[in-house]
Amino acid sequence: MKLGTLVKPLLITGLFLAGPVMATPSAQQVLDASPIDDIVDRYPAMMSEGIREGMKRSQQLPPMVADTIGYVVTNSFRAADIEQEIVNNLERDLSGKQLEAVESWYTTPVAQKISAAEIAASDPVVWKQIQARASDLNEKYKGTDRAKMFERFDRAARATESTVDTTIAVQLGLATAMAAFSSDSVNYDELKQSIENQRGKIRGIVEQQVYDSYLHTYENISSQEMGLYIDFLESGPGTAFSKTVTQSIQQAITDPIESIGNQMARFLAPKK
Repeated sequence: MKLGTLVKPLLITGLFLAGPVMATPSAQQVLDASPIDDIVDRYPAMMSEGIREGMKRSQQLPPMVADTIGYVVTNSFRAADIEQEIVNNLERDLSGKQLEAVESWYTTPVAQKISAAEIAASDPVVWKQIQARASDLNEKYKGTDRAKMFERFDRAARATESTVDTTIAVQLGLATAMAAFSSDSVNYDELKQSIENQRGKIRGIVEQQVYDSYLHTYENISSQEMGLYIDFLESGPGTAFSKTVTQSIQQAITDPIESIGNQMARFLAPKK
């Protein structure tokens, strides 16, 4: 028997035994598999609405001015830019194996069920429902496994931590815009330090809000499913993914804040 006639069947057999060669997913594919891109799509509207309503409630600015500021904010944050920031940082921070593990999780039925719940809960109109149900949900789950799982979930998902940072960014944007409208000279660094000094108080408020949202969002997710989710978040790939995503969103939100203040100064500063 010639050597060539033996080698060829062995090579073919080896290819079949090896199975299909799967390419490592790109950071964009991983983001698309997760609920993050759908949630980020709502960020500019959420930022704009939060600042607009905050200014109207303060009664320090006319509603028309508050709406103008909301318009500027809307045009200062683009979901596509935030998503690109996330993709770039995922490519930089996560290995191919980590990206593959994250995508593998998000394609499971449990992850898809949880993702659908998170996307639904990220709709700004749902927050009023969460507020309305908060007291009842807190009482319903008091002392239960679901309540006890919150601390572990919160730490793994960086939920309170990232929300506090985002809240401070929103408040800084609000304060910067209002300072631009005022004749008082208050610089950005002073405003930032003043708001940072309130971090402890803000954290207390935000943590309760995150807990209320947690109870509402995962109400139809079983304890076993939540356990699997937290296991993923605590894994090496899950931790790396969550950290990069939250830091990317925070950076993408914070970067335009000073620019917003400068635009407000041009649009709204009283004429002398």
